[in-house]
Amino acid sequence: MNAKLLPPQLLAGLSSLELIARTVVEGALVGLHRSPFFGFSQEFAEYRAYVEGDDTRFIDWNVYARTGRTFIKRFLGETNSHLMILLDASASMGFASGSISKFRYAQMLAASLAWLAARQHDAIGLIAFDEDVRLLRPPSSRRGQLPALLHAIDALTPASRTAYGPALEGLRALQARRGMVAVISDFYCDPQQMLEAVRPLAFQGQDLVLFQVLDPAELKPSVRQATLFEDMESGASIEVTPDFMQDQYPARIRAHIRALADAARGMGADHVLIDSAAPLDRPLRQYLMFRGHRA
Repeated sequence: MNAKLLPPQLLAGLSSLELIARTVVEGALVGLHRSPFFGFSQEFAEYRAYVEGDDTRFIDWNVYARTGRTFIKRFLGETNSHLMILLDASASMGFASGSISKFRYAQMLAASLAWLAARQHDAIGLIAFDEDVRLLRPPSSRRGQLPALLHAIDALTPASRTAYGPALEGLRALQARRGMVAVISDFYCDPQQMLEAVRPLAFQGQDLVLFQVLDPAELKPSVRQATLFEDMESGASIEVTPDFMQDQYPARIRAHIRALADAARGMGADHVLIDSAAPLDRPLRQYLMFRGHRA
């Protein structure tokens, strides 16, 4: 199956998040034979000595039988990098105008990124957060890390308010070495506050990708009569008119998205706007391009 041809609504109906992630990754990489980006090829490159914690699947047992020494096969796709995924599990992510919520889309994207990173032999970790850190798994490339992460992602449900500070503080303490950080959120926040929160990560040398997941109704609302909207996190409500949603809201949401993108660009991060009704191959390819340019 090609994920480029599968809408997220159909992917969400597959039997497991593992199957979804594998389908998305394989679909996104269809047609990429020898990628121009370092890290995609699985062509053998060299040996290195085995160290504790390495994945034993890549031990060359033929060499061990001849020499009595343990070596790991290194591939052109092995970067020994880290990918930390920060997944927004706040209540606003639970919004859905159709059959799939922003949060389910974010879960599928997080799982696909983790699957791809494992395929590239990168260490992968996860922080899920709302106003507090709900789940923290340090980056690891050991056997069992990927299925454990996928299970943890699948078990999450959106709740509470959004606060980026605790998650980013936990990441700064955890992420000592340079790597990739993918933040998946709707980013309903002040862009400047977000900039101040993530700037220390950029100073650490982390490569940041901000995936902003929005529902189609948030990008292009269709309101034909006065409607009462309720904030999913605070419970506050406001009545809006069709005129406001047609004349003022589009400009405001575009300004917010542009401000976030400008803030990301100002600290060398990548910003990817995602419609939660769109196939997942685009954000995955954006990540691959960004990762390739930074390799």
